[in-house]
Amino acid sequence: MLLWDRGMLWGFLLLLSGAVGQRVIFPGNVTVNYPGPVCAVKGSTVTLHCTFTPHKSFIKDGREYPLRIIKVVWCKNHEICQGSTPSVYDSESDTNNPRYQYLGDKKGNCTLQIRDIRREDNATFRFRMETNHSAGHHTVTSGVKVTVIDDPQMTIISSRNQSLIREGQTETLLCISSCSFHQLEVTWFRDDHALSESGPALQLGPLTAEDSGNYTCGLKTNSKTRSRPYELRLEAAEEGIKLNYLTTVRLVLFTAHTVLIIIVVSIIIKRTCVRRTGTKN
Repeated sequence: MLLWDRGMLWGFLLLLSGAVGQRVIFPGNVTVNYPGPVCAVKGSTVTLHCTFTPHKSFIKDGREYPLRIIKVVWCKNHEICQGSTPSVYDSESDTNNPRYQYLGDKKGNCTLQIRDIRREDNATFRFRMETNHSAGHHTVTSGVKVTVIDDPQMTIISSRNQSLIREGQTETLLCISSCSFHQLEVTWFRDDHALSESGPALQLGPLTAEDSGNYTCGLKTNSKTRSRPYELRLEAAEEGIKLNYLTTVRLVLFTAHTVLIIIVVSIIIKRTCVRRTGTKN
């Protein structure tokens, strides 16, 4: 649902009452595409991907005039998002909170990034655009709901979906949660010893015997989120080589045995034929 400015609403009422005034026609509707509800972990960085299609022009007294966006705003827990409404980002302000960074532009991208998510960010965020004429001012009231949680339970999943793999292969372990989030810093452990990696994806490989063990992960800022152990077992490469070697030897012996039988049978047949020939003579 789109909210009009008071000046726009007042002009519309004047037209309804038959008063003489400027005749303004608003072509089409502004559309803003917000992401669905977002679940964010406290302390993480979340990106609210957003796109919009603004009015390109407006018609007044039979003439069409172009519209140009001059201001973009993000606010939270307010349906109008204008005037004295506190904003988290205002393109015309020099005192924006650095936790909120506008990654968009004034053409069609309205993406907002929130760093170091806090409990106060548990809110509905809305985007507003303002143009060089009030005909293009709009706030989309649907917004995007952000839910902040403190202690999500982490889980480890494997890219191979199997715990037994061979040495020399590669493996990626993902530290995930039922709460969707982005750019979350986690701590990885192998047999309760902390690893240097801090991203949600732990890439291993080429794997060696030292990579075997029980892996766990948890939020870097909260030890209570530690996951259950994920056991990674490696099949020694020597075992695979030994198996291949034995198979090859068996194949060679079988082939040699078969050839030997054929040779012996050929010799016997040849001698039998010679004897029969000598007897007839």
